[in-house]
Amino acid sequence: MVSLKNKELFQQAIQLFPGGVNSPVRAFRAVKETPRFIARGEGAYLVDVEGKLYIDYVGSWGPLILGHAHPEVLAALERTAHHGLSYGAPSPLEIELGRRIIQRVPSVEKLRFVSSGTEATMSAVRLARAATSRDLILKFDGCYHGHADSLLVRAGSGVATFGLPDSPGVPAAFAALTLSVPFNDLDAVKKMFHAHAKKIAAVIVEPVPGNMGVVLPDGDFLPQLRDITANDGALLILDEVMTGFRLAYGGAQEIFGIDPDLTCFGKVIGGGLPVGAYGGKQRYLSMIAPEGPVYQAGTLSGNPLAMAAGIATLDLLSREAYQRLNARSAKLYEGLQVLIDEPRAQPRRTSDQHAAVQLNSFGSMFTIFFTEHRVRDYSTAKTSDVGRFARFFRCLLENGIYFPPAQFEAAFVSLSHGESEIERTLVAAEKALRAAE
Repeated sequence: MVSLKNKELFQQAIQLFPGGVNSPVRAFRAVKETPRFIARGEGAYLVDVEGKLYIDYVGSWGPLILGHAHPEVLAALERTAHHGLSYGAPSPLEIELGRRIIQRVPSVEKLRFVSSGTEATMSAVRLARAATSRDLILKFDGCYHGHADSLLVRAGSGVATFGLPDSPGVPAAFAALTLSVPFNDLDAVKKMFHAHAKKIAAVIVEPVPGNMGVVLPDGDFLPQLRDITANDGALLILDEVMTGFRLAYGGAQEIFGIDPDLTCFGKVIGGGLPVGAYGGKQRYLSMIAPEGPVYQAGTLSGNPLAMAAGIATLDLLSREAYQRLNARSAKLYEGLQVLIDEPRAQPRRTSDQHAAVQLNSFGSMFTIFFTEHRVRDYSTAKTSDVGRFARFFRCLLENGIYFPPAQFEAAFVSLSHGESEIERTLVAAEKALRAAE
């Protein structure tokens, strides 16, 4: 039973906010639960207002790669806050963080800080259209690039959870400028470029999608996108809002050996604070005002608190953090796979389809899909049994595991997840998988 305190707070929130939340992905409606109101975060844990402790695999939806309230990040914030919270003017901290990003991501020669991932992708698309003098954008079904009008077409994430193909309020004329094809389908991409030759400004893609759940790119998918766009004169935009500085210090593009024209970053570069950035080749970024004619601005862009937290975070991540993070993640995945595979041989199962569970993982990102199909695109992700996922989620929650409250979201491992947290997670996962049958 959910205690009255969470319920009472939620009833108050419903009177103030749409659906009682300030972002749809925080709603527990899809899992038929009441959202937990969080009092504090400590390392791998969240503590709700009733004092219940949860091992956290949401991590503020990915950016808290160090865990909650890391002492060095807090110290950097405290030092900076004593000098002011926002200047509306340049500060040396912008240069320090910008230099670190450019040094570690070779495709980024210049960048512009913004305040969110949505701002980053929206601005990158505007820049691509200006650079090519073309209007069309090609994206992939189930990939979410923020809630800007022109990109909210066949998006994943909260849109997938609530079964909305796009959003009312997006003018048809805007949506018509966005083409969408299945992820991992190179033939569909080639057909679009053939049908709209020299009219597509850019392809925007999550290199490892996490907003329809974690989906892995086929081996030649990203390199072929690079070739197709280059041959047509279109730009390739890698949306690394989720993957940048999470999968590797140089992002997914380092792992896959891709040289995009533009890259978008999110809250990882600010230690989880409100921040984003877009960057790329100098010839494109030089078109941004005041150097060029493409306008984009933001009062809080490069704000000192986010810059200080980002510097502390990236410096910590530079210390062989990814070897440790991936090793811990691998231990969790191995244990989960054993639990997933083991029951299939048990005679009490009525059918393989009913028992089928798929684990998709890449680095420290993972999703458990309740489907018999190998999930490689949005259509196979949507074959998942959301009722089974809801039972799985509720059992995890009861056993102290805070998991994304939707089938179509990524879960995240942080450096604060140690052996004891992983062992406790596996014990809870065994119960939850049985509850989901």
